[in-house]
Amino acid sequence: MSPRGQDAVRPLDPPVGLPGTAGKLDAEAAPAGCPPAQPVRVRVVAPRRQANSSAAGTSVLQEVAEQSPVGEVFVRSLIRSQLRLAAVVAVGFGLVLLACWLLVQLAPALVELRVVGIPLPWLVLGAGIYPVIGLCAWLYVRAASRNEARYRDLVGDK
Repeated sequence: MSPRGQDAVRPLDPPVGLPGTAGKLDAEAAPAGCPPAQPVRVRVVAPRRQANSSAAGTSVLQEVAEQSPVGEVFVRSLIRSQLRLAAVVAVGFGLVLLACWLLVQLAPALVELRVVGIPLPWLVLGAGIYPVIGLCAWLYVRAASRNEARYRDLVGDK
């Protein structure tokens, strides 16, 4: 056989772009005098999923998770109810403090009262206010938990 015939019998390199051929895009992978081989195009597709055929099948939880306009309305509603609750508790606590002040202003005889050597207004404001703070905190937590439970029920996250 001629040298030319021997070249024709030589086994070919595996096609570029197939598994196990990574890195064969350089000049030595192509025959002499030919430009380097181009990679084979591979189409990559995502796995098929069950698509919702109707928009009515979208749950509120999905709306909230996707941050859609409907989900934003639900989240804004929860935030508004929690803010309203915080304002009500803060105003209620402020009214209790205001009532203590008014009581001292309207009944000056209370200023002269002493319990164990401590003036009564000081005792009320220094020690008696802590149970009121605790009561306000307990009421707030209870009402906030109820708001969140209603939101979870609405969203459907059990």
